[in-house]
Amino acid sequence: MWDFSTDAAFQERLDWAAGFVRTEIEPLDVLFPGNAEPYDRDSEVFREVVRPLQRQVREQGLWAAHLPPSLGGMGMGQVNLGLLNEILGRSSWAPMVFGTQAPDSGNAEILAHYATEEQRKEYLEPLLDGRIVSTFAMTEPTGGADPGGFTCRAVRDGEEWVIDGEKWFASNYPHAAFVIAMVVTDPDVPVHKGASMILVPAGTPGMEMVRGTGMAGEPLGEGVHAYLRFTGCRVPAANLLGEPGSGFRIAQTRLGGGRLHHAMRSVGQCRRALEMMTERIASRRTRGGPLSDQQAVRHQLADTWVQIEQFRLQVLHAAWQTDRAAGTGDPADARRARLHVSGVKVATPKVLVDVAYRALHLHGALGVSNELPLAKMWNSGPTLGVADGPTEAHQDVIARLLLKDATAADDQLFGSAHLPTRLAAARAKYADRLKETAVTW
Repeated sequence: MWDFSTDAAFQERLDWAAGFVRTEIEPLDVLFPGNAEPYDRDSEVFREVVRPLQRQVREQGLWAAHLPPSLGGMGMGQVNLGLLNEILGRSSWAPMVFGTQAPDSGNAEILAHYATEEQRKEYLEPLLDGRIVSTFAMTEPTGGADPGGFTCRAVRDGEEWVIDGEKWFASNYPHAAFVIAMVVTDPDVPVHKGASMILVPAGTPGMEMVRGTGMAGEPLGEGVHAYLRFTGCRVPAANLLGEPGSGFRIAQTRLGGGRLHHAMRSVGQCRRALEMMTERIASRRTRGGPLSDQQAVRHQLADTWVQIEQFRLQVLHAAWQTDRAAGTGDPADARRARLHVSGVKVATPKVLVDVAYRALHLHGALGVSNELPLAKMWNSGPTLGVADGPTEAHQDVIARLLLKDATAADDQLFGSAHLPTRLAAARAKYADRLKETAVTW
């Protein structure tokens, strides 16, 4: 049975979260609009404002909802997580307050699945408690999104790993207590079988930040996305996560769900832009009448609503496919879920760019100014187009999965939909019942 309703008890929690985000968290976006503030655990803002808000979230049972109950989470499926993330997407501070901020949420999932008891105690417990933040270092300056170009390597030397190489755009490194780094541990096999994940504590000799990179509009040198360099960086052999060569399998633990969460947070941003657009149209006058009298304007509003609804259902359906695959354990269901998640990843930046642009354009000069959040929202679309793998990589995943079960037509010249061929076959099929046919060519 198809059912698009939400469980009544969970809807009450969602309603609480929606009101809480609007009244208590969205004001922080105005007070502290930078990208670094939510991650600075030593700041007065975190101690005096964020910590009390986090306690309220814990009291509602919504803290770190993506994790299993054994780790203090709710053990939500991806559909319910999607509905919650739609609300959190309205505010850049909300994920931090709810304990679901990236990259910490994905790193916590990795540690929950692959860390030893000692590693969990040292890294996972303070991360889940919100006392520290972390960094995930996978991308490299030369390799970019192509793992085949990765050159950052770790060599075993007795009871230590020695890391040499570089990593690019390692988010939140200036505030992080540790880094999870993807490194090549066996260069003699394909990288998908020869890469591993290693924990590197902050302050480890040989790990340095070449510079911090910011997002567009931020001053040079003040960004929190680090360009890292490892030079003879030694860490204990026990800092390896999982088995040697399992790095890419481990990475998928964090990336699949993260793509869905980014997408539903984008839905939340789009809904906020739609609210601003609707308010603008209802408030402004032009050429002697209300802006709402302009048919072109009404059509833009309608197109925006339709696009958001279509995308929202696409994301929730992908989340449902992911939950279903987790429940059945069937590899075919897992492939289907991967297809849908990649489809969501491809759609996310375009939807966000389209919606933000329409809202920005209808606000005129005010829309492109720094007095509204629309220009920043618009710029986040291209950012999501390269985060967690570029759009083109996921287009290729979709095409490969679709072609995996494709079969060539018997008639490779004209194909199976060729009307003259189909007509001849249809006539032959019903020849004993139809003496004449009105269909002629």
